[in-house]
Amino acid sequence: MADTAEPDTDPFDAIVDTPFDSALSERYLVYALSTITARSLPDLRDGLKPVHRRLLWAMRAMRLGPDSAYKKSARVVGDVIGKYHPHGDGAVYDAMVRLAQDWTLRYPLVQGQGNFGNIDGDNPAAYRYTECRLTKTAIDLMQGLDEGTVDFIPTYNGEEVEPEIFPGLFPNLLANGSSGIAVGMATSIPSHNAAEVIEATLELIDNPHVEHARLMELMHGPDFATGGLIVDSPESISTAYETGRGSFRVRGRFYAEEAAAPEDREAGIERQKGGAYQLVISEIPYQVSKGKLIEQIAAAIGDKKLPILEDVRDESDEDIRIVLIPKSRNVDPDLLKESLYKLTDLESRFSLNMNVLDATRTPMVMGLKELLGHWVTSQLDILQRRTNHRLGKIADRLELLEGYIIAFLNLDRVIEIIRTQDEPKPVMMAEFGLTDRQTEAILNMRLRSLRKLEEMALRTEKDALLAEQEELEKLLASPARQRTRLKRDLKKLHGEYGPDTAIGARRTEIAEAAPTVEFSMDAMIEKEPVTVVLSQKGWVRGAKGHVDLGKDGCGDFKYKEGDGPAFAAHCQTTDKLLLIGDDGRIFTLGADKLPGARGFGEPVRNTLDIDAAAQITALVVHEAQKQVLFASSIGKGFVADTAQLLAETRKGRQVVNLKGDAKLAVVRPIDAGHDHVAAVGENRKLVVFTLDEMPVMTRGQGVTLQRYRDGGLSDATTFTLEEGLSWAMGGDSGRTRTENEIGMWKVARGAAGRLPPQGFPKDNKF
Repeated sequence: MADTAEPDTDPFDAIVDTPFDSALSERYLVYALSTITARSLPDLRDGLKPVHRRLLWAMRAMRLGPDSAYKKSARVVGDVIGKYHPHGDGAVYDAMVRLAQDWTLRYPLVQGQGNFGNIDGDNPAAYRYTECRLTKTAIDLMQGLDEGTVDFIPTYNGEEVEPEIFPGLFPNLLANGSSGIAVGMATSIPSHNAAEVIEATLELIDNPHVEHARLMELMHGPDFATGGLIVDSPESISTAYETGRGSFRVRGRFYAEEAAAPEDREAGIERQKGGAYQLVISEIPYQVSKGKLIEQIAAAIGDKKLPILEDVRDESDEDIRIVLIPKSRNVDPDLLKESLYKLTDLESRFSLNMNVLDATRTPMVMGLKELLGHWVTSQLDILQRRTNHRLGKIADRLELLEGYIIAFLNLDRVIEIIRTQDEPKPVMMAEFGLTDRQTEAILNMRLRSLRKLEEMALRTEKDALLAEQEELEKLLASPARQRTRLKRDLKKLHGEYGPDTAIGARRTEIAEAAPTVEFSMDAMIEKEPVTVVLSQKGWVRGAKGHVDLGKDGCGDFKYKEGDGPAFAAHCQTTDKLLLIGDDGRIFTLGADKLPGARGFGEPVRNTLDIDAAAQITALVVHEAQKQVLFASSIGKGFVADTAQLLAETRKGRQVVNLKGDAKLAVVRPIDAGHDHVAAVGENRKLVVFTLDEMPVMTRGQGVTLQRYRDGGLSDATTFTLEEGLSWAMGGDSGRTRTENEIGMWKVARGAAGRLPPQGFPKDNKF
């Protein structure tokens, strides 16, 4: 019969009531600490995160040295996730791929065979297809693991052990950099030139109080795997390293290997027949995908953001070669480069945040000197542990050598004891004063070792070990000797990664950028003459060339039924057009963006947010350093500089403030030399006053030009008093009349005025 007895304890008795917020905060804190200390931040001492350390340790255990045969990546990933790193195989393989990509790591730690991706951004092949082994740099980083230099800790399941850190002298943290996002903190350390890091470290060992500026003379800045240029000032770079936080502007490099002239080669310019040229990009910023960069350039061409660029071609093989074809030979190469820096990832920013785990596993943001100081301290500790470990080995060997020598001196008696005694071990220990280890070693000795010459070898070995022991004890007792030994080892490593070696030569140039070439989209527009036509109903178009506008100033253009000419003007495609509404709002339209003149054009309201009730009062071609007279229908106005009139958005810019039913009635560009203003009212009264009485404003209602009892302003203009006041005569003659005797109308601004000279137009318009 089945046992149906109830258990002695109720599982619900183990449930503990606790506030939700405290339970959540405790568990989230555990998760956060785990992410910070065991996943995302590198250890200062070897510059590795746990997944990278476990990958290299597993490959070392599989004896995948740089001289061994490759093994499948799947085999390595399987060992890592089975023995050391209980996470997803995809994450582990991705980490291993990154260690093998020479465009990602400045000094790769894994040597891959097969498709490990490329700088275009393509993914690597699956781990069942690729193979791997360790590089010489990885071996340097793990040097000394068998010499008692570091602690070994149990793996997650307690079946294996793994090193807490790697003890090698290679300065991996700064040489290869690191990046990661933890909980509430992140790290971002660029790669550096290993030889420069070693030189700065040697300087710090010699002078612990060295100034930060001296370290920056030796370690100039990042050295990225993909080369490029860092264009920040030395001051900003130095400040970033002093505080441990900052950023660097990284640019691609233009370089034309086939260019004949040295200056063209350095500028990346390849000359062609007929004066044409093309630009060549040979290096791109770190962590920028080449394929993505080319897509950005092509999109900028397609969207007409780069009208001075005709085409982009990718001619890369093992080396990067991106060819840029300018629109014409007249395009300024520097302007094209600056536009690419601004519009694409050919210039990018790399942040510096030297947040690392120190020897106590505490996250800290360190400056360069502090970081190097901690690393030197850890290497001195490793040196002491290696020395103590070696002293222990020497002591063990000396103990055995003493026993061997006693055995040789009493060889016949030893043999007799072994032959005659059932238990020779205690007899030998009692007779010769041997220790247990010495006696076991003698009893386990082979007969072939009992040669007379062996005694001489043993005494020679003993003397050598005693001398080595003495040296090591002196080393342990003297911090100065320890620093000297560390410097000697670092100088040897410097020889392997020096600037004259293939792997050690600096790739990224530190060169402060020249003053930025200020450019706008106007500068990239090809300059061509165009005639602008705006109809009464607001349809705009642009005819190529400067079309004859005739006597009426509007030219011979066709319009939709019910529409007619309003404004026309000659300008260049690089000009900006100011469309000024009678509500006092000004809109800006690029002359290069006008629809063609074969049809009727397009409604300007499709492009600009002009109020439906507003009418366009004037069309003005923008000119720099010029002034415009504005006047409203109620006789108030002011002068404005053209620099303040350009609107950056399609909603325009309110310049003239109008009250009630007032409208903007007059918009007149002021020619050079004009010194007086003439205003005429609907009551046919004329007033003239000096231009100096008009205020220069950026926005407002203005001041009173003329006082009225009835009606308002009809027209206003500016002129030069010496040349007299001119106005157009009626009819088709196109002639003007000039009145030089204008003194009787010249009064102070705001006067009522008097009737104009004989022959003034009946429509009261100048």
